[in-house]
Amino acid sequence: MPESWVNSAERIGIDLHVDLSGPGSRRAVLIRALRDAVREGRLPPGTRLPPYRSLAADLGVARNTVADAYAELVAEGWLTARQGSGTRVAERTAPPKRPRLPKPAPAKPATPAYNLLQGTPDAASFPRTAWLSSARRALGAAPNEAFGPGDPRGRIELRRALTDYLTRARGVRVSPERIVVCSGFAHALRLLFGGAVLRGRFALESYGLGFHREILANAGVGTVPLGLDEQGARIGELAAGPRVRGVLLTPAHQFPTGGPLHPSRRAAAVDWARSHGGLILEDDYDGEFRYDREPVGAVQGLDPEHVIYLGSVSKSLSPAVRIGWMVLPEHLVHGVLAAKGEREAWASVLDQLTLADFIASGQYDRHVRRMRQRYRSRRDRLVAALAERAPHITATGIAAGLHAVLRLPPGTEASVVKAAAWQGIALEGLARFRHPQATMAAADGLVVGYSTPSEHAYGAAVDALCRALPPDERGDPADRGVRPSSAARPHAT
Repeated sequence: MPESWVNSAERIGIDLHVDLSGPGSRRAVLIRALRDAVREGRLPPGTRLPPYRSLAADLGVARNTVADAYAELVAEGWLTARQGSGTRVAERTAPPKRPRLPKPAPAKPATPAYNLLQGTPDAASFPRTAWLSSARRALGAAPNEAFGPGDPRGRIELRRALTDYLTRARGVRVSPERIVVCSGFAHALRLLFGGAVLRGRFALESYGLGFHREILANAGVGTVPLGLDEQGARIGELAAGPRVRGVLLTPAHQFPTGGPLHPSRRAAAVDWARSHGGLILEDDYDGEFRYDREPVGAVQGLDPEHVIYLGSVSKSLSPAVRIGWMVLPEHLVHGVLAAKGEREAWASVLDQLTLADFIASGQYDRHVRRMRQRYRSRRDRLVAALAERAPHITATGIAAGLHAVLRLPPGTEASVVKAAAWQGIALEGLARFRHPQATMAAADGLVVGYSTPSEHAYGAAVDALCRALPPDERGDPADRGVRPSSAARPHAT
């Protein structure tokens, strides 16, 4: 242990760079200088400091100034003071080794000129003014208890507003006691499966989001693909195939292929759940956005005790508002609340209160109507552009939602996705959404998110997409104004 003394004004001034004319009191300056000297290793662990009387005389300050500085640094753990041993630098304050700098992150790929990825609403259309008004009203009206621990079900104001809205707009049979607020659809799956509320194997539609399958796989849940045809999921396979505990469906607008579940199959799914003690997980991800007719009501309305209804505002409002909901059969409410816990995994109470006011004031309905018109117009523009420039490519499925599937000639999907990348377009092929164990025949297609671009960029995005599409092999593409994808190259932007 070093026994060196720091006991002269000269040594203190050179080694510790004490400048008592700096900002702050002399006590604060001295504390800062000694702390920096220990942190930087200029006063190593075990170094014995001079008695405060000596240091005070050397520096020309009052004894109490040095005594207080020593006492503060002892309290902070920088120094130790023992009777008969004096004041020393604490052993544990040795400066840490210089950490290795992490390797620089790889350069991010260039941002695509046109974003046609599915799943995201037009961010520029978020109703900022109306949302801010709701936030102000909600904050002003919030009771004091809203700022305490709260209810893991979610704020009662939001659950009441959702009860009214879902009953009216989606035909859901619901009461506030059956609703559990969560942070979105993926969070709902993690609570249901990761929290062991649901066990056993589940059937999934042959096409769907891969990360939903990953959530179930990470929870140890096996999945069985369910075939699709022009009437939606083949419900008859539930009874004929491997035994499953339940099935995850997108009945209003199958994701991503775009068709609704036929009425007879909606009834068949409920009959299967009743007769086999099964459950239906209904993902109503964009049920409000139907353009050719009034939206079809939820399957949950047929049997609330065998259907878990799942929804969120990620498509209708914004994924930045991390709020979703589960409408649960009565026997599952307690288990979901236990999985959710008493403190964590909650959506912001302030956002819940704001959304409750946004719904109750009618602003949510007005926003949905406005966006329904905008997205319908965008889909119509896409269909019209295809009819004019690539009539051999059609948008399949019903006029609904925030995306369309373009059917491609067999064997062309990979090359068209590559051609789209050359045009600076971000989009996905249909194969990306296929269940790895699906046995139904694969189809080539593009999943085009027409909701994502801003309004001013949408026309250019559609033009770029048409340039990337394959020509009609049945004739000369020049006759139809379609440029072959092999000649497509990105433009300057």
